[in-house]
Amino acid sequence: MSRGGIQGFKSERLSQILAARRLSQAQLASLVGVSPATVSKWRSGNQAPEREALERLAGVVNVTPEWFTRAPSTKVSPPLFRSNASAHVAARAMLEARMEWAQDVALALAEFVDYPVLNLPTRQFKEPDEITPDEIELAASECRDLWRIGRMAVPDLALAIEGAGVVLIREETGISQIEGLSAWSEALGRPLVLLSADKDNGYRSRFDLAHELGHLILHRFIPRPTERDRHKQLEQQAHRFAGAFLLPAETFASEVRTPVTLDDLLLLKRRWGVSVAAIVMRLRALKILDEEAAQSLFKRRSARWGAKSEPGDGDRSPEQPRLLRRTIDLLVEENVMPLDSIPRHIGLAAYDIEMLAGLPEGYFQGKPKIVQLARLRSVPSADAPVAMEGNVIPFRFTPKR
Repeated sequence: MSRGGIQGFKSERLSQILAARRLSQAQLASLVGVSPATVSKWRSGNQAPEREALERLAGVVNVTPEWFTRAPSTKVSPPLFRSNASAHVAARAMLEARMEWAQDVALALAEFVDYPVLNLPTRQFKEPDEITPDEIELAASECRDLWRIGRMAVPDLALAIEGAGVVLIREETGISQIEGLSAWSEALGRPLVLLSADKDNGYRSRFDLAHELGHLILHRFIPRPTERDRHKQLEQQAHRFAGAFLLPAETFASEVRTPVTLDDLLLLKRRWGVSVAAIVMRLRALKILDEEAAQSLFKRRSARWGAKSEPGDGDRSPEQPRLLRRTIDLLVEENVMPLDSIPRHIGLAAYDIEMLAGLPEGYFQGKPKIVQLARLRSVPSADAPVAMEGNVIPFRFTPKR
């Protein structure tokens, strides 16, 4: 119980903002003009800031003072990160905080709309050893069947995933080593995926998104590992799922000519939207290539193009989320909420909402450029096909006055 200061101050919000802004308690204390011991007391809940101090605190970290009095939503499930390196601890904490903010944005908007019905395959694995290669192939095929997208190249994976009820965020994080993360939100009743936009590579981004989809389906009920080998096992399974989903065995294998050449793989890369490196891994998983042949291709690829890039990497723009952006556009277009009241309703800075929702910078500072939308229609049932073209994800518009 805090003593003195603003009533209702939520110390959890202070911990969240320190992570989101990557600030230490000492740095924040210096910016606000108080002692580190005072910030420590605020954070522990033993003391709450006075009104003037709260206003300075809110101004420094760019949120509304009232935001610190809002009870945080139930935390999302612990994300699974690609790297367990201790050097990334602060970076991981920042991304988890951004994920929680994305949940806050989605929850605030859910007061006015119904999002697409969640439509993902269900798996109850408790241990990674239960997940065989055949189980992964089956889960990837079932996902395609649920979405009714056949076995050809997926035109827009971001649109398909949002149409299946997943909240997708893509923003620049400043942490290029961590390409993405995913978590389940109890408050929303659906998962969230956050992708890094720091690398402008559409092929890599698609694979990262399919990788996170694999985690959501395969690993939902598996505790996050601390052992390196167990962590690596989950990552390999998510990689295999991404390959199986993006490059279905039934159709992709029939297009591969043998002997396999790098030039042939470049053609497949453009057709399927998957990098040459990922295609080689898929060919190895399908036993079209043995280990020796796969390693030979990797060596030739590295010698010819280098280890980190391939020809045509700039040919495909990264797929962009639409759901949160379109929801905000819709609220403004339908005069449900004035433009400048949306950040106040959510409580975060306009800039943070723009980043999380994929809105153009300065969106809330003036009249937005509203994209013309198709007529709003009802959410399809779980058996209905997911729209794979265009920019409209259907969801019910249910304003609550």
